[in-house]
Amino acid sequence: MIVDTHVHVWEIDPPTYPVGPTAPNWNSYPDEPGTADELLAEMDAHGVDWTVLVQTSWSTWDNGYIADSVARFPDRFIGHGLIDPQDASNAEQVRYWIKERGLVGFRFHPMYYPDEKILLTRQNEPMWEEISALDAIIQFHLRAEFVDQVAVISQKYPHLKLILDHMGYPQVGASEAAFQPIVDLAQYDNVYLKLSDVAGRSSQDFPYTDVHPFIQRLVGAFGAKRMVWGTGYPGHHRVKHNWPTLEQELRLIRKGLPFLTDGQREHILGGTAAEIWGLK
Repeated sequence: MIVDTHVHVWEIDPPTYPVGPTAPNWNSYPDEPGTADELLAEMDAHGVDWTVLVQTSWSTWDNGYIADSVARFPDRFIGHGLIDPQDASNAEQVRYWIKERGLVGFRFHPMYYPDEKILLTRQNEPMWEEISALDAIIQFHLRAEFVDQVAVISQKYPHLKLILDHMGYPQVGASEAAFQPIVDLAQYDNVYLKLSDVAGRSSQDFPYTDVHPFIQRLVGAFGAKRMVWGTGYPGHHRVKHNWPTLEQELRLIRKGLPFLTDGQREHILGGTAAEIWGLK
């Protein structure tokens, strides 16, 4: 089984599917849709069984397109939305998007709120209690300086599955100590690591050898059974947004990381994701 755990899809059709910011100072918007249909055709062409749809930062807090796409293709897509951490009614939003619209999880961006520990505010305690009660699966878009918030959540809710996006943004040339907080999160059994955006971390061409030491370090800490694979955008939007093609993303895991065993590749490409999201 092959599971892509990170693809953004969007429609531009206000008011049905509005476009607008979900992050402070966001000012970048698409000039054309990136649809679930385009993604599905690409999945079929490359043998990808499932994809986790992740709400974009430019599609507002309304996760409607993600939810509608999951409803259209329930045997191919899984939905992860965004919840506003500054919304006093966000516990109700968690309940709505899961119970009424079929999402199974959410993504948070603590790095967009550098001046406060946004995930740990008193206002968000009811939100986390609702997430906990519903066993939602949570993704975190963050760098090493924000992992203390994830550590608190992972200990308070040890049954929740928590995923670190984009390997926690390792920086080539930085000290090992700077990245150590990401590695240290491996001590919590409910924290998983997403092997994604490798090309974006690299200053080299495929297979991005300058990032390999970070990947080896993360595999050693988390183990492949707690690692998943993700890519980025549907179809031609990958190249348009300077991401590798889906073919190149698959080739990286299958051929470009020679230190991985066949068993580790199977876990990363889909085995771990199948366990996290209960896929068959």
